[in-house]
This record gives sequence, structure tokens and C-alpha cells, in this order.
Amino acid sequence: MTTTRKCATHRIRVFQWLLIGATAFVVGAGDSIAAPPKSPKTAKKAKAKSSKTKGANVEDLAEGAILPQFLGVNRDNHSDDTGLANKWPPKGPPYLGVISGLGVGFSNFSCADGVVYTLGNFGDREKVVAVKLADGKPVWDYVLAKAYQNSFGDGPRGTPTIDGDRLFALGATGDLVCLDRATGDKVWRKNIIEDFRSGIPNWGICESVLIDGDRVICTPGGPGATLVALDKSSGAVVWSAAVPGNDGPGYSSILPIEVGGVLQYAQFTAKGVVGVRAEDGKFLWRDDSSANGTANCAAPVYADGMLFSASGYGKGGSMLNLSTSGNTTSAVMAYHSNDLKVQHGGLVLVNGYVYGSSDSGGLTCIELKTGKKKWNNRSVGKASITCADGKLFVRDESEGKVAMVKATPTGYQELGRLEQKNRSNSKSWTYPVVFSGKLFLRDQDEMHIYDLK
Repeated sequence: MTTTRKCATHRIRVFQWLLIGATAFVVGAGDSIAAPPKSPKTAKKAKAKSSKTKGANVEDLAEGAILPQFLGVNRDNHSDDTGLANKWPPKGPPYLGVISGLGVGFSNFSCADGVVYTLGNFGDREKVVAVKLADGKPVWDYVLAKAYQNSFGDGPRGTPTIDGDRLFALGATGDLVCLDRATGDKVWRKNIIEDFRSGIPNWGICESVLIDGDRVICTPGGPGATLVALDKSSGAVVWSAAVPGNDGPGYSSILPIEVGGVLQYAQFTAKGVVGVRAEDGKFLWRDDSSANGTANCAAPVYADGMLFSASGYGKGGSMLNLSTSGNTTSAVMAYHSNDLKVQHGGLVLVNGYVYGSSDSGGLTCIELKTGKKKWNNRSVGKASITCADGKLFVRDESEGKVAMVKATPTGYQELGRLEQKNRSNSKSWTYPVVFSGKLFLRDQDEMHIYDLK
């Protein structure tokens, strides 16, 4: 990838849509954001204003660069980027600029053809917005719903998903829309809470929908419809997954996995981790040992028949051994760990080791197969996490500080730290994103961008 470096300190000031504001996840990060134990300060209110673009070096994306969905191309919280700097200067990596006009909320972003797609509150409306990455200019916006408000933070939580020339977005109160990606025109829309007789979780819907083949997969959580598959061209129901207990939605996003040749969807619901068969939604397995009764937020991680999930509020994490016989899969708990109590910041699996920011102990590394703790370090504090080029990028929820840490089980090795410019008063729950050689930090109405090369 060729990177053209122009002035690294220029700031993009673009037209901002009218907005007011004050989420809880998720990522998911994020997926999703979970309610914290204490209420944060009210989010910084953004004032509507108009100014000329000054420009910043964010137009130099690799040819065909695409970030299609939450947690990256493979939904594993990894970036494909390589060749990133192995050490940051004392004040952090070069600052490229900021894009404004994203609205109030905690949604992350997807990107294709140099256009960023996300959601936010603008005044009394929740919108899907498209913004040019090169200059921050708006492309289009689509009114999705009435603005979602919550005492722990206003605005949407989910991330739009790109599928070719279509964009799929799920709002905080259940409005699901398929849009023409170029124009923002509606192809179809529905409300999954109303259609499947479910309920909105305490801190809003945080899920980022999965596109698999010709289907949209999401988690309404209604009776007989914990997960559903919809025809992506029309929104028609393909199947509804009846999970014993009729689990409601948690604050996580679906992880597609394959176990012994059977493709299935693993999801952390309000009650536990469940698996359903991708072909027809048949319930396969469940385990509730890593679930708490308040907020289950982090998407599970999976490799070689081993699935690990974790939550906060003192609960911890569990590893399941999954095995398939015929066309069904069973789950057996291998161990439960109290070393990873991950409330909202997500998990990363790297070469057989799981990393996450635990409620107690800070950034922690355990071995996936055995659950043995390798190390923990306070790092930047309670944080969200992502991985790129053998490095962890860890974002503090309170002050927005970011640490770059080597992803190794041998010990905590910090490679640099930055303090985000112009922090709002909101929690920085949105996961950090590494994309096309850059670090992106969504902070309510703004997206701050740093050069990682």
C-alpha cells in the first residue's frame, strides 16, 4: 500500500447536520456497548455550524480498501493491516485530522469507495449517514427513527454492514433498513422488535447485523425468534430460531463459526451463549456459565473447536469444546476463568491466546486451551480492544487514551501511548479501528484519525 504523507496536523471542519445530544454498547465496541457501573457525564453537545474543509491526509486508502462490518472483514476483531510502526513517538502517532458531523452516539463505522457509513442522533432523529473520508463532506443521510435517549448515553450503538451496493443498518430501537449505498435510498425496512414481539434491552439495541450469502442474520429475541434470518433483497423471513428459554437480545453481535463441517451462528444473548445452525436456524447448543444478569456485551472468539466468551459484573469467562456429529453440534464446558471479566470492551484471539480488558486487573492474557493466565497489566485502565499486525490497540473508556501493546503471552510490552485530541465528556466506548494504515477513534460527533505507518 502506498501512503502519501501531507500535513499531518490539519483538521477537517465540515458542515455538521443539526444535532443535540447527550449508549451503552458495544462494538463492539463497538456491537455494542454495555452499561457501566456508574453513569458517565453527559455527552458533549455539538452545535450546528458550517465551515470550509481545510483538508487532511485521509484520502490515501489502498486501492479497493473496504471495511465491510463491525469487528472487521472476518468478524474476529482483527485488521488485515501490516507494516505498521512498531513504536510510537512520545506523544503518539502523527495526527491526521478529524471528521465531524457523525451525530451523537457510539456506533462504529464501515467504509468502502472512500465513504464512511455510520449512525448518530441529529436533534430528535436517529440517522444513517454517509460521509467522504477524504474531506469529511456529507454524501447523504437517511432518517431511521426517533432519536434514542438513555441516561447512560444517547444515540445508536450498532455499526452498518456493507454488502456490495447495499448497506444494512440496525438502530437502537429495532429499526432495520436496507439502503442503496450510493444514494441512501430505501430498498426495504422493518422493525425487528415490533415484528417479532420482542423488547428493547435496557441500554438499547447494540447489534451489528451479519450478512451471510443471501441472508441478513440478527437477534430480535422474541418468542421463537431469538435469532432470525431474513432475505437480504426483501426483508422476508427465511427462518426463525426457537431457542429454549426464548432468550432476549444481549448487547453482542453474531459470530459465524464452522464446527465439523456445520456452519452455525454463535451469539451471546441476555441469558447465555447459544449456537444455531445456519442452514435452517435449528437450535444446537447453549451454555450460560459466562452470562451475567445485567449486560452480556462481548462477542465470543473461536478457533479449532474452542469457543470462549466472557462478561463483566464479576462473572468471568468460559471456554466450550464444540464437536459435531452428523448435522448437530454439542458443547461441553472445558473451564471457567475469573481472570477475564470483560464488561463491554471486547475480546481478541491471537495465536491461541485471548486478550481482553478485565473489570479487575486491567489488560489480561490467558491461554485459550487451558485458561491459564499469562499476565495482566493495568495499562490505560478499563478499555476496548482491537488487533492489527501483531499489536493490540487498547482504548480507555474514561479519558480516551490509547495504548499500543505487543500481542504476546510472554508479558505486557507497551509500544506507545496517545491522548486523543479534543475529547468529549462522553465515555469512549466505541472500539478503536485500524483500517488502511490508520487508527480511527469515534468520539460522538467526531472521528479522530492517526497515521500508524
